[in-house]
Amino acid sequence: MTKSKIIRMAVSLLAGLLFGMGMIISGMVNPAKVIGFLNISGNWDPSLAFVMGGALAVFTPIYHFVIKKRSAAINGDKFSWTSNTKIDGSLISGALIFGAGWGLAGFCPGPAITSIASGSNIVLAFILSMIVGMVLAKQYQQGRLPLPFFGYRKNICAI
Repeated sequence: MTKSKIIRMAVSLLAGLLFGMGMIISGMVNPAKVIGFLNISGNWDPSLAFVMGGALAVFTPIYHFVIKKRSAAINGDKFSWTSNTKIDGSLISGALIFGAGWGLAGFCPGPAITSIASGSNIVLAFILSMIVGMVLAKQYQQGRLPLPFFGYRKNICAI
């Protein structure tokens, strides 16, 4: 194994450890806490906003002073910035579907994967269902699968 591969793996391992620990310590893997944060019309729990604010407070200066100046990540992967900034039907419908899943389960993909360590059958079922949903969405994007109310994928005018 080359030195660069070892460095890439070490950086990935450190990033994953920090991400997982941060999500568990902050409570982002607790569906009740997440649903409390999303429940703005009821007994709202704003504490996860501080998690996001703290993450942005750390990330923003690092992005502007370190990442933005680089052409590649620390692990060697080249940065590629998207040129597609169009707000279209796919973006909106995907966001609505994602939000429905997040609101129903209280899990977002990152916290769900972090929660595997809990050994919960519910978490495992959620992750397996999420994978099936990703496969079905890919089939829809490739025009092979119709969705209820949407039919087969077609270009929808930008908003």
